[in-house]
Amino acid sequence: MTTLTNQLADKIIQEQALIIGPIAWEQAGKVTGLRIDIIKHEVSIEGDTRDVLERLVAQYEKLFGKASREVCRDAVRPLLSQVPEGEIPAVLK
Repeated sequence: MTTLTNQLADKIIQEQALIIGPIAWEQAGKVTGLRIDIIKHEVSIEGDTRDVLERLVAQYEKLFGKASREVCRDAVRPLLSQVPEGEIPAVLK
């Protein structure tokens, strides 16, 4: 996947980490298609970008409610204009 789409996942995790701490990285590690190096804080998406990003947002929402979805949207908003429309999941629009 492109560096930019990896940045979307990274921004979401980092923003969640500001709120919930290291649990954000732990929860992201449970998302299928997301490869995470917690020590280096590096993220890469393997597979369909939209599906992986949707699963990431859903993982946080499942545990922390709809407010976490808004945190995810706010985190990636500055980058969305640079991402191809087909790679942006509806949950982040």
